Amino acid sequence: MADRFSMTSVEADPVRQGYTEFVERKGIGHPDSLCDGIAEAVSRRLSRFYRDEFGKILHYNTDKVHLGAGRAQPAFGGGHLVEPIYVLVGGRATTRINGEELPVQELAREAAREYLLDTVPELGPDHIAVETRIGRTSGDLTALFGRGDEPLANDTSFGVGHGPGTPVERFVRTLESRLHRELDAVGKDVKLMALRRGSQIYLTIAAAVIDRYVTGLAEYRTVIAQIKALAEQHAAKSTDLSVSVTVNAADDYDSDVVYLTTTGLSAEAGDDGAVGRGNRANGLITPYRPMSLEATAGKNPVTHVGKLYNLLALRIARKLGDDLDTDYGCVQLLSRIGDPVNDPLAVDVTTTNTNEDAVRSIVDDQLKTINHLRDDVITGNIPVF
Repeated sequence: MADRFSMTSVEADPVRQGYTEFVERKGIGHPDSLCDGIAEAVSRRLSRFYRDEFGKILHYNTDKVHLGAGRAQPAFGGGHLVEPIYVLVGGRATTRINGEELPVQELAREAAREYLLDTVPELGPDHIAVETRIGRTSGDLTALFGRGDEPLANDTSFGVGHGPGTPVERFVRTLESRLHRELDAVGKDVKLMALRRGSQIYLTIAAAVIDRYVTGLAEYRTVIAQIKALAEQHAAKSTDLSVSVTVNAADDYDSDVVYLTTTGLSAEAGDDGAVGRGNRANGLITPYRPMSLEATAGKNPVTHVGKLYNLLALRIARKLGDDLDTDYGCVQLLSRIGDPVNDPLAVDVTTTNTNEDAVRSIVDDQLKTINHLRDDVITGNIPVF
């Protein structure tokens, strides 16, 4: 086969040059993001368990998590949860070794509960019901862990990453954490949708307001005004573009219809979730970019290229910016099942950089050090959604 590496040079980031751009982020408390977070928490727990007990990570995938909404009765000054939020953790794992049953289900339940309680302070132990249905893994996929020095790809799949991103992408990606850090009344369920037309950003924010922080409609409206002001301030610091902000557009003050919650989650009011329906590996949903539909969260970090190649492509694109001062890079990696994970079938880079040797060198270096990426995933040092 011809050289696996190909590169196309472009003058600028094509999305930044375009007149229109959409960028979305589902916040950490969105039902889909909660499922991603649970899946990844279970994944990390199993990785550490296998490595501690057997000296290596055994095969598993826990990327099948469903969240069923609970039910609350929010009220100004503080309401209560009537029905718990239900979580079903599925997937496959190595559940037996030498005839001995491993505590996979228990580990998964603990990891899921701990993640939810740590992520959403308004949730208590009685607010969560976790069920696990993790089945025994496939022997064919298990075998891909054990051939040769480097694990073999479990699938023929691709991963995509770009960087450093447009001003709109960076603005949307960094706003949520400020809202949580500076406004106690804002719940963990925040959804951001940005539209850019030319040099104008139109940002729509859906933010769950926690009822115990507001005693009435006047205080609720004050919180909405604070969210709007903070978003405008953040935009002024992070971009030269003008911004127009709308918060909780479905509110109807005349009818007392507002986004008031007890837990700070839409998951208390009929909004379900599932892994892979939300943010991509870079923490955003960017329809103007090439994207993979693979769910990054929950997949094992040893052989699952659906996880590794999305994270690796993103890391390479960022290295192009950091090391070569590249204005734009889009990296696509394609695997073939049964081939070494560190030897993709194809690598395609589109970039404003014209030094092909330098770009190729960064790609090769990152492929050689893919174990560093695995370690970062297992320790939770790299976000995956």
